[in-house]
Amino acid sequence: MDETLEVRPCAKPGHVLTLKGELRAVPAGWALLPPGDATLSRRIKADGPSWTVKEKKGRKLFSRGIWAPAKRIEALRFALQIERADPGYTRKLEAGRARRARQELAYAEDFTKALRDYLNFHPRYEQLAVRLAQLISAHATPVGSGTVARTKRIPIEQRAEAATIAWLRHQTTAYDHMPIPREKGARREVRRMLAKESKRLLQCYRAGHRIEVENCPLQKAIR
Repeated sequence: MDETLEVRPCAKPGHVLTLKGELRAVPAGWALLPPGDATLSRRIKADGPSWTVKEKKGRKLFSRGIWAPAKRIEALRFALQIERADPGYTRKLEAGRARRARQELAYAEDFTKALRDYLNFHPRYEQLAVRLAQLISAHATPVGSGTVARTKRIPIEQRAEAATIAWLRHQTTAYDHMPIPREKGARREVRRMLAKESKRLLQCYRAGHRIEVENCPLQKAIR
């Protein structure tokens, strides 16, 4: 058995389902490594054949562990325990955390600037733009947020636009409570319609129009 697969859980003990729905028996001598230890999981997958178990619920995928040869799991777990007992490992870990924290802070600052550039409000509403960019950035940039701000597939300018429109959709429209038909493309069409409304609202602030604060959904959301 020399393959690496992504599989789905199965109600039948000792079996999994392939992505095509085929029933597969777990190889003899294999064990299931539960999720939770990211370092051990990476080493298991990098060191030889394994089956990564993921379960889809709604739009999200959840890790259910990794099937791999039991002896390899135990050997790598023991090696990792020895490594972690070394004081140098702790120092290296702390240095890595500090480095990532600096990187995340720098990215949050860059993303907030990109948001302000995208908003491009009239000087009359400059402070509003500053506050809005801070709110969107605080929501979108944290690791694990799952927002478009975390992707590297598109330029930061496009991420800023998409994050702004998404924030406005949830904070200034009735999107979260709208009954949307379960038809292909229906949700996408609703989002497209709401995006047009949000862009019209932003344009009013860019042009410096006088806005009735009490009736503005953006003002209400920020307050």
